[in-house]
Parts: sequence; C-alpha cells; structure tokens
Amino acid sequence: MPATTNASESALPDARCGTPDGSPPVRTTRTPPTVLMDDQALAEFLNAAVGEYRLVTPETPLPCFALLLGSAEGTTYHVRRVAFGRNARTSDPAARQEFRDTIVPEFGPAYENEHRGWWMDSRDLLRASREADALGMDLLGSIHMHPDWHRLGPPSERGKVLSERPTPMDRHLFGRTGWPLNIICYLEHRGGVFYHALAAWAPPPRQPSEGTECPEFALRVRTSALLEA
Repeated sequence: MPATTNASESALPDARCGTPDGSPPVRTTRTPPTVLMDDQALAEFLNAAVGEYRLVTPETPLPCFALLLGSAEGTTYHVRRVAFGRNARTSDPAARQEFRDTIVPEFGPAYENEHRGWWMDSRDLLRASREADALGMDLLGSIHMHPDWHRLGPPSERGKVLSERPTPMDRHLFGRTGWPLNIICYLEHRGGVFYHALAAWAPPPRQPSEGTECPEFALRVRTSALLEA
C-alpha cells in the first residue's frame, strides 16, 4: 500500500531523544515487551482523535498525535498518560526541510499538503519530557490516528485502506525518531458510531539485512472502567 494513502502519519519531533538532558530514549529488551495501557490515557487520546476526525475533509487530512508517558520495567511498557503538543509541520525550518528534501521525494506529492503529517514542537516535547520526569515516568514514544481514509479521502485514494498497521511512511518516521514504542489507533465511523483498533510497534530494524518491517508488541488495555460500571 503506497504511503501516500495515509492521512495522518506518525510524528517527527524536532529533537532526537525523549529526555531534555539528551540521554538516549528507553530501549527495548531482547524479549518482546508487552504494552499495558491505562484506559484513561486511551480515552483521552480517543476524545482528541474523534474531535480531529470530525474536521477531516478530502483536502484537510488532519492528524492526531500524542506522546506516551509511563514506565519501562523488565519486559513491560506501562502507558499511564498521554501528552499533546502543537504541530510545527509548517513553522519549523527543520520540518519544512525534512518534508521538502526527504519525505515528498520518497513518499509522493501528497505530502506537500501541510495538513498531512506531524512534527512535534520542540517546546512541547521538552515540556512533556519534564512532566514525565516530575512524575517519575519515562517518555516512551507516541500514538497517532489512522482514519478510514478510503471513506473520507479524495476519489483517487478511496481504494486504499488504512488500518492499525504501519504504512511505509510510518516505518520511516518510527526509525527516524528512535522511540521504542509506537502505537497506531485506527478510527472509523459507521452507522453514526465510532470504532477503533489499536496496535503497538517497535521501530524497524537498523540493519537492512534484518528487513524493514516493524516488530509488533502485545498490547493490553486496562479494563477498570468497565469493571466499575
């Protein structure tokens, strides 16, 4: 599936690490981790994603992106909070250069659209890193939305279906950010009701001989709200 079908690809922050002091981000272990996500964190992201989804048009494929805050212990990533930030896709000089010189030539002219793609504002990235540090948490990675673009997009893209799996563009940006955890939330609207699916991914292997696919993590969402209902 061509990467140009993705209406709201992964984020590309204008910083290369998840901590304000420049230390490396949390790394995955040899055993594939399990991802535990608090339901309140997911609900906060879904509320924002639905809000953006309602504004999407064929000309404005608005993205929804957030950072993941939590802990990494042994073979478990525990996502406890999400942190939103501003999109510097069109205002940051490094972002404009990255899209102009790398992304558009490699993934197609659809990415000339300033609404397609995300670049986390460095000030918001720093704020989220400090918030995580103050709470005794780590900045684990990111979550972003894939809408049912085959229903919302222009006729030329209606035959290409997105899902919770990474697109070629996602794989590129997951590798570029280097964050160990990347969650994709597929969101669709049918019969007046929203549905979603989630999947968690590691960055693609750094060695070309190991392939380009992103390893998938087991993802579990806390069910406390359901049990209390």
